[in-house]
Amino acid sequence: MAEYSINTADIKDKAKDLRAGDRVLLSGFIFTARDAAHRRICSLIDEGGELPFCLDGACIYYAGPTPAPPGAVIGSCGPTTSGRMDKFTPKLLKLGIAAMIGKGERSREVTDAIVKYKAVYLCAVGGAGALAAECVKSCEEIAFHDLGCESVKRLTVSDFPLIVAIDCEGGNLFGRGAKNDAENPEAVSHI
Repeated sequence: MAEYSINTADIKDKAKDLRAGDRVLLSGFIFTARDAAHRRICSLIDEGGELPFCLDGACIYYAGPTPAPPGAVIGSCGPTTSGRMDKFTPKLLKLGIAAMIGKGERSREVTDAIVKYKAVYLCAVGGAGALAAECVKSCEEIAFHDLGCESVKRLTVSDFPLIVAIDCEGGNLFGRGAKNDAENPEAVSHI
């Protein structure tokens, strides 16, 4: 397993070098979006509306940060269960999403789309939202303000520790996907 320090501006190009199990310290801009925001983004796509951020090359973090306590940039911002976004993800990958951050397994359809569109799925440590918040240097709410903590936010992160869970070749720490199905059908998740 390798370790990488990557800026989000380079994640689309770097995805081809990452393999399941690699560790990543991610810096740059990421966008928070959970299922309610995904539903609205996909509706905007279907209607030809203006999107809250450019999808091409974007990194989406499945999180709903809590309000910032006094003197802090952000409250707790741990990952939410990624499978809740699976029905929206192939459409967003087709439009250029480069990376997703969350926790837990993804569907076969999402795994296949990650491979097809040469993206990457990264996992953050669940239950460590306060620690994740320490990596956030700025937070700006940019869309869907009525959703509260689930609004879309643009975060600037520095050295956010992640692990590659599904790579663009089909390597998958959860034991699903083309590569792992053939090589290790009994693989078990450790995330």
